[in-house]
Amino acid sequence: MRRALLLCLTLFSFPALAFELEPFTASYTADWKQLPISGSAERSLKALDNGRWELDFEASMLIASLNESSIFTLDKGTFLPLSYRYSRGGIGKSKEINLDFDWQQKQVMGTYRDESVHLPLNRGLLDKSTYQLALQQDVADGKTSMTYQVVDGDEVETYDFRVLGEERVRTKAGLIDAIKVERVRDPTKSSRKTMFWLAKDWNFLLVRLHQVEKDGKEYQIMLKQGEVAGRQVKGKAE
Repeated sequence: MRRALLLCLTLFSFPALAFELEPFTASYTADWKQLPISGSAERSLKALDNGRWELDFEASMLIASLNESSIFTLDKGTFLPLSYRYSRGGIGKSKEINLDFDWQQKQVMGTYRDESVHLPLNRGLLDKSTYQLALQQDVADGKTSMTYQVVDGDEVETYDFRVLGEERVRTKAGLIDAIKVERVRDPTKSSRKTMFWLAKDWNFLLVRLHQVEKDGKEYQIMLKQGEVAGRQVKGKAE
């Protein structure tokens, strides 16, 4: 029994790989499966002053646009959000979120859809951008199951993830070895599905994201080109 248990742990564990917070830029193609329209997306991380970092994401199509930005610091391996901004326009309902994280007063303050937000702030609480970096860090550390407390709109929600395995992703930058991660949701509460592919050899840069919405619509972004710590992302040849 003990030998079988050790074998199972070996089969379903992943070696820890190095992860460091490094500046990056990445551009993606963006597609809605149900629409004959392609768009583009940009994601970047840059160092600011006083140990602060800024993570930005922008996506645009002919019919819609999205902008998301987070400023944060990193303290002993823990991400501490300072501000979060989100804006979506175009097809469907527009949405804006503006949040500030006051670590001295230990509260989150801001607006969500023009309504005031006031939430208690504790170490470990993340916004909808910084949890993605925490996910990259934890996957690099070899974790296969992760849980985060995330400010989602005007409330705090629990985000659960699990590693599904390794998979080679075909991108315009070449074939990239990635770790495939799934967002775990209660199927009785939500039918949405979200998958991430994080590049093993490129500091776990996001190379692909695939999402299925509640109404069945599918959205995907795929890496077009990128740069990590000044190095151009190059995958393996076909």
